[in-house]
Amino acid sequence: MKKIALLGSTGSIGVQVLEAVRRHPNTFKIVALSAYNDGKEFKRQVKEFSPLVHGAASVDKAAALACAECEEADIVFNAVSGFAGLEYSLKAIRAGKTLALANKETLVSGGELVTRAAAAKGVEIIPVDSEHSAIWQCLGYNCKASFKKLIITASGGAFRGYTAEQLEKVTPSQALNHPTWKMGKKITVDSATLVNKGYEVIEAHELYNAPYSKIETVIQPTSIVHSLVEFADGAVMAQLGTPDMEVPIQLALTYPKRMSTSAKPLSFKQALSLEFLPLNKKDYPLYDLTVACGKEGGTLPCALNAADEVAVKAFLDGKIKFTGIYAAVSQVLSTTVRDEIVSFKQLEEVDRNARWKAHKIIYKLSK
Repeated sequence: MKKIALLGSTGSIGVQVLEAVRRHPNTFKIVALSAYNDGKEFKRQVKEFSPLVHGAASVDKAAALACAECEEADIVFNAVSGFAGLEYSLKAIRAGKTLALANKETLVSGGELVTRAAAAKGVEIIPVDSEHSAIWQCLGYNCKASFKKLIITASGGAFRGYTAEQLEKVTPSQALNHPTWKMGKKITVDSATLVNKGYEVIEAHELYNAPYSKIETVIQPTSIVHSLVEFADGAVMAQLGTPDMEVPIQLALTYPKRMSTSAKPLSFKQALSLEFLPLNKKDYPLYDLTVACGKEGGTLPCALNAADEVAVKAFLDGKIKFTGIYAAVSQVLSTTVRDEIVSFKQLEEVDRNARWKAHKIIYKLSK
């Protein structure tokens, strides 16, 4: 019986973790639950799973954070959304817990801090994102395995092929209509700007100690190939599957064993397209900006992430155009000084400053 501390239980990923627990009740047990709001959904989850500890961050942040350090947990599953997830990851690592990581911001905003802490405590970080789960599988569940190149796939998002003029007129509802995946609002918009894929490049750098020169992004419109790894002898391994998070979510909890899911299997009894297209970076300026921040390192990715969170919300609220997301983020970064990462408290300050700058810029853009 694997005992799970689930952080971010009411979000899209958290809900799917609980579905895996329901599928295999003799394999998994929830011992800790945290969410942001103490609403009906969270209360229902607490009643159903009877965790030993639980907490809602908006009501009692200390109780929510305590879930990341739950002594009885065999694994901490971080499905918290946004920068807030970094603190939970650090708590889990410092408690010596295996960390199943679905929170991108942990490695984007605080990668150097997190990987140092994990190495010092001998903690394993298991990637949950479909792309990084795919790479992890191709590497034989070993993030330290050797490779020649990591190839991350992208669908291209809701606006692949749109002209600059068309992008000026797109709406939030159009942005949320992802062609292949069903995800939360923030990540769906990030998939349209491809900042999400830039984040995954930064994550790959941190997770696999990969030089940026050995990480490539390609467009795979059907989202069937989740990512690929090229090895020294020229062989390329890929992980394929329908666009469904059930597999990487559950595998993070069961590996190396595989167990049944309700994910729809691929059918090879009909034509199946595995088209790959080069990434036209001119169509996705935020992707280039994100990767450039990753290469610069230090506190810059943290500032970028904060600005993007604010700008995406402003777009979804109808305050700025879709193209205003890039305008806001790039302007924040133009006035941000890079520093080496020394502490979580420092990153909190970087996050606050970047959000403040982004709000000021968005106010001007919205006029």
